[in-house]
Amino acid sequence: MKIDKTGFLFVIVITFLFAACNGSGDLPPLPQGAQTFSLLGDTLYTPELPADVEEEYSENLREAMLEYRRDPEEPDNVIWLGRRTAYLGQYRDAVEIFTEGVFKHPDDPRMYRHRGHRYLTLRMFNHAIKDFEQAALLMRNMEDTVEPDGLPNELNQPTSTLKSNVWYHLGLVHYLQANYQAAIESYENALSLDLTEDMRIATLYWYYMALKRNGNDERAGEVIADITPEIEVIENEAYLNLLLVFNGQFSAQRLMEASDDALQNATLGYGIGNWHYINGREDRALEIWQQIYNDGNWPAFGFIAAEAELARYGVE
Repeated sequence: MKIDKTGFLFVIVITFLFAACNGSGDLPPLPQGAQTFSLLGDTLYTPELPADVEEEYSENLREAMLEYRRDPEEPDNVIWLGRRTAYLGQYRDAVEIFTEGVFKHPDDPRMYRHRGHRYLTLRMFNHAIKDFEQAALLMRNMEDTVEPDGLPNELNQPTSTLKSNVWYHLGLVHYLQANYQAAIESYENALSLDLTEDMRIATLYWYYMALKRNGNDERAGEVIADITPEIEVIENEAYLNLLLVFNGQFSAQRLMEASDDALQNATLGYGIGNWHYINGREDRALEIWQQIYNDGNWPAFGFIAAEAELARYGVE
């Protein structure tokens, strides 16, 4: 069963007729169909998905909705309804669903972790920080747990945990706000955990850049000194290749040439732009970041980071 966007919104309305609360995610009013505003003031609408992807995600959402209807008090059912909703680009609805989860399960750090992620997507950074900090407080005396993937990698092996995701995303929000010292502290908390190689590489990538931006050049060099091409990752090859560029083992130009439409890949594009920036080539960095922005993949972390850089430079 494929749920078109009109049908999808109907499903959400019906779902919330069964909800036990009338909570709000404090979302600002927007034009019809819009999700948020960019940091440059542009209105951002739900991204278009390829037809086959939208059909798959819609079917997954339908299943999550049915599970929620069977037991709307079960925390996992709320979480999966919210996650599946977000994968279809309905981030505002996802925030409302996780807000319901917070209302029903105020001591469950996962509700704040997932809502914080979608506040991040919506550029509501202060809300995201508040949620991630609450998640960190609630999980401090808990055992870490593997976080199941909603969009599994090719090996169907989850690569992150609840705690690593909370610290990773909190660090990212601080980085986006140019609060690099706070970002560094969050990433160090993440790196103190038992991480998979994929999560370690992703965390080191943002940690390195936060250190460089904070003027901690010597420490930045130390933390990626052991990064080599022999490291095996499942899904974070782009981050690994960028770290190899940063420590001089891989050519940025070669990376661009080896990648199809590299500038359309927000992860690679932002990282390469940042490499130019930290090496004193600000004009080239801004050019690359502007290209990322023009390409329009606005939910991607690399896009949001490029957008934040442009906003700080007053680019319109």
